[in-house]
Amino acid sequence: MTADSDLVWPNAESAVNSDPWLIGNHDRIRLLRPRVLAVNFVNGLTDAAARDTLRALMAALRESSRWQGYRDPRAPVFLDYELVDIVDLTEPRGSRDRNSAQYPRAADGVGFDYGALHEFKLHDGLNLGELTERGLVNEVWLLADHTDHSAPWETVEVKRTYDTQLRPKDGYERQAGNSGDHRAPWIGRSLRILFVNFTRGVGCAMESLGHSLERMATTGTIPYYERYFREYAMLDLGRRYGLPFESLYLKGPQPVDYPTPTTLRYRTGWRKHSVEDYIPAGGNVHFMPNGRFDYDLDAADPVLSTIETWRQPDQEARPWTPAVLDRYRDLAPDCMGRWVVYWRQNMPGLDNTALDDDGRPMKNWWPFLFY
Repeated sequence: MTADSDLVWPNAESAVNSDPWLIGNHDRIRLLRPRVLAVNFVNGLTDAAARDTLRALMAALRESSRWQGYRDPRAPVFLDYELVDIVDLTEPRGSRDRNSAQYPRAADGVGFDYGALHEFKLHDGLNLGELTERGLVNEVWLLADHTDHSAPWETVEVKRTYDTQLRPKDGYERQAGNSGDHRAPWIGRSLRILFVNFTRGVGCAMESLGHSLERMATTGTIPYYERYFREYAMLDLGRRYGLPFESLYLKGPQPVDYPTPTTLRYRTGWRKHSVEDYIPAGGNVHFMPNGRFDYDLDAADPVLSTIETWRQPDQEARPWTPAVLDRYRDLAPDCMGRWVVYWRQNMPGLDNTALDDDGRPMKNWWPFLFY
């Protein structure tokens, strides 16, 4: 499909993150082509090898943005990343691991110093603030080694905040990415920085980006998105089922199980509790609809789930098992990758048929990435 030029972002009129044009034209956009700048800190990792990894990640992201692409092979791609450049900071060799001596370490000697990264002249003699302000870069991907001596956060994002009507507020949220404390500055526009562990595959990077979606949805940055994402991702179990935890992330170390397709059983101490008429929607990064414990990709017992019909006019609970994920094994083979691709495909995307609380068409969630 070839999108009309005025329905593609970035474009000649708008190319910057947090742009009013992006917000005002949210429902008209047919294609996002975000400009990503990669920064390679891995000594000995060639440009060709780095490019192969990033192309594979972009392919997984493309597939994951085709709304219910597993059902409709003609479903259009909505996220089509453009690689602007791979900045080579691989020399000289570092003394602790594969990361070069240019790798900016935090004060603890282990973490990544995101404030220092913002001071680098990375492309065309410009730093990240300047590149973002000019619309030359919309996202940053770091290639680095992860060891006991080097540990970047999965994603860091300092994001503009919005009210319930999607109007920008004066403030910003420092923890909109899946991170702890960091020194990335507020540059007047949202910017996401992903860490790509070069020793792992595309699936692990997709998992990191999945957690970034969860964090963006639980920090109050975009109330509209948060309202519906919590429901889709089963991050509202206390409100919905009266459970003592809001998500299975918080259930404690003991696994859950599903003695029937509509029963969730969990433990507190030695006591077992059952929740009847339990119908999971989309689940979250660590817990598929029938997930028993963190990272469970092998649960075979079917449950009834609305993941494929969520908030659609004909919503119904259907039997679900992870067999549907097999088609993505090669695309995103490690970590929770194959699940995350499918999970993202069921989020409201381009031409989705989900309805909001007022019965109106649900907004495409992907433009929120660059609000």
